[in-house]
Amino acid sequence: MTDAHETRDAQPDGAGQPHGVQVVTLGETMALVAATTTGAFTVGAPARISFGGAETNVAIGLSRLGHSAAWIGRLGADPLGFLVKDALRAEGIDVSRVRVDSDVATGLMLREHRTADRVRVSYYRRGLAGSRLTPADIDTELIQRAGLLHVSGITSALSESARAAVHTAVEAARSAGVLVSFDFNYRAALWSAREAAAEFESLVAQADIVFAGEEEAAMVVGEGSVDEVTKALVALGPRQVVLKRGGEGAYAVIDGETATSPALKVSLIDPVGAGDAFVAGYLSALLDDLGPAERLRRGNVCGAFAVSVSGDWEGLPRRSELATMDGTENVAR
Repeated sequence: MTDAHETRDAQPDGAGQPHGVQVVTLGETMALVAATTTGAFTVGAPARISFGGAETNVAIGLSRLGHSAAWIGRLGADPLGFLVKDALRAEGIDVSRVRVDSDVATGLMLREHRTADRVRVSYYRRGLAGSRLTPADIDTELIQRAGLLHVSGITSALSESARAAVHTAVEAARSAGVLVSFDFNYRAALWSAREAAAEFESLVAQADIVFAGEEEAAMVVGEGSVDEVTKALVALGPRQVVLKRGGEGAYAVIDGETATSPALKVSLIDPVGAGDAFVAGYLSALLDDLGPAERLRRGNVCGAFAVSVSGDWEGLPRRSELATMDGTENVAR
């Protein structure tokens, strides 16, 4: 269903399959202008153009690991929107359900390495294409044929219509017995902690798999030890709760059992996208029917790849590269 200022692809693109894809994601993806030198933006400073979004980062990670994925979202009918869509298609993502909106622009991020170890990101998204996602954009049949739906808290924060779209997708998945994966991804600039906590609690209760940072989890269940916080989230309904702990690795309660996995030691180049990479690795291992320890390990491996390369998703590994971190030599021949 479209209105006067929307168009939709007539033919499927990318990795779509007649009987559905393995994973469906939905949300906002924005173009990115990232400084390639340290310091504030100045006239003539070198930069690169790319894009990023929590859900598409996960979709790309899954695609590179051999899983079929589709993304539902909105982009502007502008050069940046075309760039994003073409790049996602090139990564094997099914973009046939992406709506192109000629009335508003694609969102934009500016990223600076303000100092050697501090990144500053400025967002231009309010009222733009990504925030205009609505329940009418959600292909419920696609979701109900999939193996897993992945959503994040960012989408719910964008607008009332985007929040309704998330719940439409989750309800469609639950009605068909499709696994629901939810990553908190709290962004303080988008909404208050109180408003976010209420929404997160609702989505946790409907999810099968939940990812959160320690501070994010405490927004919903209060302060406590890592074990206490994780189990408190499990008590709300999900069978798998994973706390992403950065340099401390990951802690999880999966089907009632505790599992942990240490972070890998790598040279930090760009921390942005590490959490999404972890989610992609974990979900990939889940789809491969691997056990809890292997899921956490693959998540940490993907996170290590991501932080070792500049960009939200550019460093994500392919399946053939997963063993790279197991070697002791810096040069593989």
